[in-house]
Amino acid sequence: MRINLLSFLFLLATLCFTIIIQAQHDRFVYAITDLQQAGSGWNALRKLDLKSGEYSPVLLNGTDATVPIYDATTRNAFKVAPDLRYGNIMQTPFNTGVAAMAYDKKNNRIYFTPMFIDQLRYIDLKTMKVFYINDQPFTGFGNMHNEEGKIISRMVIAPDGMGYAITNDGSSLIKFTTGKKIQITQLGSLADDPANDAVSIHNRCSSWGGDIVADNEGNLYIFSNRNSVYKINTVTKVAKLLGYIKGLPEGFTTNGAVVTNEGKILVSSAVNDKAYFIVDSKSWTASEYKYAPFVFRSSDLANSNYLQTKPGTSVPEFVTRRAPETMMAEKIMIYPNPVTHDQFTLQFGKITTGNYNIELTDVMGRLIMQKGVNVAAEDQVETISLKSATARGVYLIKVSDKNGKSVISQKLVVQ
Repeated sequence: MRINLLSFLFLLATLCFTIIIQAQHDRFVYAITDLQQAGSGWNALRKLDLKSGEYSPVLLNGTDATVPIYDATTRNAFKVAPDLRYGNIMQTPFNTGVAAMAYDKKNNRIYFTPMFIDQLRYIDLKTMKVFYINDQPFTGFGNMHNEEGKIISRMVIAPDGMGYAITNDGSSLIKFTTGKKIQITQLGSLADDPANDAVSIHNRCSSWGGDIVADNEGNLYIFSNRNSVYKINTVTKVAKLLGYIKGLPEGFTTNGAVVTNEGKILVSSAVNDKAYFIVDSKSWTASEYKYAPFVFRSSDLANSNYLQTKPGTSVPEFVTRRAPETMMAEKIMIYPNPVTHDQFTLQFGKITTGNYNIELTDVMGRLIMQKGVNVAAEDQVETISLKSATARGVYLIKVSDKNGKSVISQKLVVQ
């Protein structure tokens, strides 16, 4: 009898230990999708079972104007005033679409922010009530209509319970507390690591969009729309380029990323509806996620898992430092953007050799700087120095060929 009792206690302890271990890892992921399987509107919240590959029904229709909205501070219901441009759509939770959300497991919430709206919001998953943080702006940018660089497209809750969000252009890293009282803190712009091989975290063609995950040491990892990966130190705000995901199909853009319970990365795409992919965090190569019979295009994914690293080490870096040719959509890279020390660089990629004209104009169209350059080789670099008296603000940089045809036209922020 004693032996049987000891065996029973051992079995019970083992079972409890197993449950504790399993409870520490999410075997699911929340996904922002369209209401329809083939759609591309980011207006619905679903849940995906990673083990079976099955999606839940829509948990929240973010375009439903009848969904009750509450003030996060007062807890009172309220109505949002119609927007002059978009009308009553601004009253709905996912108005203008959502590209960034984070799962707060401790408080059972989904934090999110709509594109072009300067506001942090969250869903109470227990009651499915939606709360808006009205007493403080999220980015401080105000009206973001047609300002793609200011969009928050990356968000995550770190293991310490702090939330982090990053704008498309990397010009703003934001931290926010979770729980009863939410406090939003602007941490400033990300900075490029000097070893980034002339690829900037601020470059639209290589580094915008995507999603972020965290590790157990508090670092963030950006998986950009162009499948590049950066490691972010939240204290120094330095972005270190690790490389590019290998093995993704042509045209696949990474828009959502989460850590699976096996410690790998599941990535989704907003344009590819054929499959999600699993990225091995040791080899950093992608293989198709085959459990789901079909997938929804997804603008963002979220769960509470995070990358595990040993003390004093980091997640293995990518072997490939340069992007594959199929990813080099840009002809000219401009970095850093924002400009922080009155100097920026243009790197000419695969373009025809010859003479080009560089112009910098302000928002009024006034010419600030003009320079001619002869491009004689691939990856040629041209450094532009601005006068120290150049006003801080947004400018337009344009490069045109000898016939006056525009090669690139891009906004440049001078800080």
